[in-house]
Amino acid sequence: MRVLMVGDVVGQPGRKAVRKLLPKLKQELAPDLVIANGENSANGLGMTPETVQELYDSGVDVITSGNHAWDKREIVPYLESELPLIRPLNYPPGVPGHGYTFCKGALIVNVLGRVFLPSVDDPFRALNNLLDEEGHRTKVVIVDAHTEATSEIGALGWYFDGRVSAILGTHTHVATADARVLPKGTAFVSDVGMVGPRGSIIGNVPEDVLKRFATQLYSPLGVADGPVTFSSVLVEIEARTGKAKSIQRVDREVA
Repeated sequence: MRVLMVGDVVGQPGRKAVRKLLPKLKQELAPDLVIANGENSANGLGMTPETVQELYDSGVDVITSGNHAWDKREIVPYLESELPLIRPLNYPPGVPGHGYTFCKGALIVNVLGRVFLPSVDDPFRALNNLLDEEGHRTKVVIVDAHTEATSEIGALGWYFDGRVSAILGTHTHVATADARVLPKGTAFVSDVGMVGPRGSIIGNVPEDVLKRFATQLYSPLGVADGPVTFSSVLVEIEARTGKAKSIQRVDREVA
């Protein structure tokens, strides 16, 4: 089984890049399953029904999210639906949406880190419990670990090595160079990266971000424009065992 995981899609530039490039990548790489993190797809912050539908129409099978899952209130009914659209598993009980979904024979899970991020339930315990409850249904388990600290994503990778097929980091929007298969067969990368403007600070207009840092005053953050960096990883998994055979970066530039 070949799984293409696309990094955080930022605003309209990111969505346009996915629409332009993903059909070509699907022809080139022949993935069986395409996952994308869409939590910044609506003007760089949150999701709307329109932005997630655009990603589906571009060829994405499952959309994951993170700490901005419901920043746009209109997405809440869609999170509650049967769409392959998930929020982090380890939010407290009663929170809208679902933390996992099954698609094309794989279990796809979203967890949120706790280091430098909002206080949520323990991702280690939450994923452990899910594997105990649902792990018998498939060998192929893909985890989008939405984390800030590389130490935390690294700990998740080693803790679940051999129990899941892939632990793939999102959230920082910065692609890392540590993609590898861990000793017991779990594909790992600290951060897939983003699909967003190259001339930006994690997708945002540099001047807007600099104003916040320089003055400590609130300043709205706009999505930058210009050429887009498309960051993703391709994971090859032995479906019979759920073990990863390889992981490789797939990074492109879109004018």
